[in-house]
Amino acid sequence: MNIIVAYDNSSAAKLALDKAKQHAAAFTARILVATSLEGGAGESKDEVRKAESNLEKVKSEFDAQGIDCETHLLIRGLTAGEDIVLFAREQDAEELIIGIKKRSKVGKLMFGSTAQYVILNAPCPVLAVK
Repeated sequence: MNIIVAYDNSSAAKLALDKAKQHAAAFTARILVATSLEGGAGESKDEVRKAESNLEKVKSEFDAQGIDCETHLLIRGLTAGEDIVLFAREQDAEELIIGIKKRSKVGKLMFGSTAQYVILNAPCPVLAVK
């Protein structure tokens, strides 16, 4: 079983990792942790290094607990929602776990909602953790 976790180093995403650990144990699943950088080829080297470092920490945490985990840095120039949904399709994910945080209606209007896009377009069940 493949479980994807959308990870952006936020507190909500860290809660999603905790839930993924529980599901990995319950379902003997492989966890794929994905971070999306929307800048594509124009993304700064510092941002890429920072994202890679965050993913390495996550990987070592899962490894220390004996949980099968892969990390993926997605730099394809897509929005985070599009990237995560596409990645879930490519990996034949059976579950997708995302962390969510409450935003105002104006905030959603101005910045969109990655979680909403993922929930509505994912090819598999989505677990939203807050």
